[in-house]
Amino acid sequence: MSFELPTLPYDKTALEPHMSAETFDYHHGKHHNAYVTKLNALTEGSEWAGKSLDDIIASAEGGLFNQAAQHFNHSFFWKCMKPAGGGEPTGALADAIKRDFGGLDEFNAAFSAAAAGQFGSGWAWLVMRGGKLEIMTTGNADLPQKHGATPLLTLDVWEHAYYVDYRNARPKYIETFLSKLINWDFVAENLGNAG
Repeated sequence: MSFELPTLPYDKTALEPHMSAETFDYHHGKHHNAYVTKLNALTEGSEWAGKSLDDIIASAEGGLFNQAAQHFNHSFFWKCMKPAGGGEPTGALADAIKRDFGGLDEFNAAFSAAAAGQFGSGWAWLVMRGGKLEIMTTGNADLPQKHGATPLLTLDVWEHAYYVDYRNARPKYIETFLSKLINWDFVAENLGNAG
């Protein structure tokens, strides 16, 4: 079984002016595509051939883990955004955010601090662990599943995710993600599946 670069869930111009088509050309078309290409090269004809992405992430190490995890992370990240995103969560998700963070403003502040504070390349996550919502960060290709947590939301804070549009202004990128791009429907769906 070979892995495929997923089609974006929206046109590459759909998130403008907050995320440009040029960013998607590089981030999806080149970076994510390279992870998929390398993943296929590493698994073809090996003991990993035919294994699911989840199986590889759970068991592999080194370069194979990195390519598989980055394929998962990016595929998940694209769904965390939508045109005319932002706003506020509703229903069970809003209730859980209020219960575990005190409210949306408190969540946004904590998530922003975590994303801005992740040194170097990595990811900021909203996860479910032990029946509670948590914010966590992971470096490089690492992901919540390796730490007993279920991912609900992620933000890519590798520089290639924002440098075309925001240069070195990671905090502005984070603020824009939370206020204009976040897909709360996807996060709510993930919460429902984690319950």
